Amino acid sequence: MSTPARFLCYNKIMKSYIVGNWKMNFSVGESSVYLHKLSQKLRASRGLTVVVSPSFVALQPLSLQIDRKKLRLAAQAGNPHDFGAYTGAVSYTQLRGIVDYGIIGHSERRQLFHESDKDIRASVAAALRNQITPILCVGETETEHTFGETEDVIRDQLLGGLSEVSTEDISKVIIAYEPIWAISTTTDAHLASPDEIGDVAGFIRHTLKDTYGAATAKEIPLLYGGSVNPSNAGGYLTIPEINGLLVGGASLIADQFIDIIEIAKKVQD
Repeated sequence: MSTPARFLCYNKIMKSYIVGNWKMNFSVGESSVYLHKLSQKLRASRGLTVVVSPSFVALQPLSLQIDRKKLRLAAQAGNPHDFGAYTGAVSYTQLRGIVDYGIIGHSERRQLFHESDKDIRASVAAALRNQITPILCVGETETEHTFGETEDVIRDQLLGGLSEVSTEDISKVIIAYEPIWAISTTTDAHLASPDEIGDVAGFIRHTLKDTYGAATAKEIPLLYGGSVNPSNAGGYLTIPEINGLLVGGASLIADQFIDIIEIAKKVQD
């Protein structure tokens, strides 16, 4: 995929984000111990927001423990209905006041839990309705990448997920590009190159510009996720258009996650 120069025309926005997705790991007690360790080692940074996303059972107790000057909480998913007969579900209305962010449309939710474009679109709207910042994930499979379908897939996922978001609310959304073929838990995963990431990030920004206007588009944070670790975080964070990282496995190891955060601070400076 070749990206015209006009795609890479925006300066980085001032604030950046490091988001740790713990997935289905850690008990409530382990989550609490880990959060305490992070809080002790981190210093608040005005231009960097650090977010951790534990499992549902840990969210409420951690919300009472967390130092919001240093860290914020995100939900890994949520049900778009505000209330009702949905056994086992947790709504964004119930998460309101507990989390500040919600990860929506993650590839594992799309593939393993069969969340549809309609589900994701409704979840984005529900998060915004409840004053929770959506982190909308988009990304193509290895097959789609190989056959040159990346732009079509990203466009469909992006515009589908944002179709109920107004121009006034789009500034409250974060976009995360997470190519499925670059996630370390997938078979035959391999790292995405800075050029590949930059091309897609530029395409996302251009698509947002066409939909919401240039001034608005340049203010929407774009994150990258895909086998992020301390060795490659600095390189990813220097890619034009990338304003932060969505970290999976490395976020489960406190020292590695802290290293990534410190790298982000240095890059920002």
